[in-house]
Amino acid sequence: MTIDVTAERVIPLPPEHVAAYAMDWRHDAEWTQGIRTAELTREADGGGFGVGAEVTRTAYFLGRRIDYVLRVAAYDFPHLLDMLSVAGPMPMHVTYSFEAHPRGTVARIRVQGGESGFYRLAGPLLARQVRSSVGKDLRDLEQRLAEGK
Repeated sequence: MTIDVTAERVIPLPPEHVAAYAMDWRHDAEWTQGIRTAELTREADGGGFGVGAEVTRTAYFLGRRIDYVLRVAAYDFPHLLDMLSVAGPMPMHVTYSFEAHPRGTVARIRVQGGESGFYRLAGPLLARQVRSSVGKDLRDLEQRLAEGK
């Protein structure tokens, strides 16, 4: 079984505002379910955050600690942030996209991945949990932005 989950939400703010917060790895633990820490562990080739940069995240999922590294594969501010896992317990592809909408911004998160080891056995539960988490991520993103964070 492969995971392929997409969630979207209209957030009543312009794409530049939503993307500036959501695409900044320093905010990952504030609005992304389960993430406790995020650290820029490799800068982009030109410095800073962009294609080639790597962010190491520590999360807890199904009661287990997960350390994984996401490498930025595509970065087009304020429209797209596409990341692939290069280290961790399972292959993962995470895409954030933002597009203008008459009421603000359509914020979309897509998570694709496969299971390995423990996560293969927990496949159906894993898919449900990812679906729930991604929806909560967008809800929390909107709440953070509404609070002026």
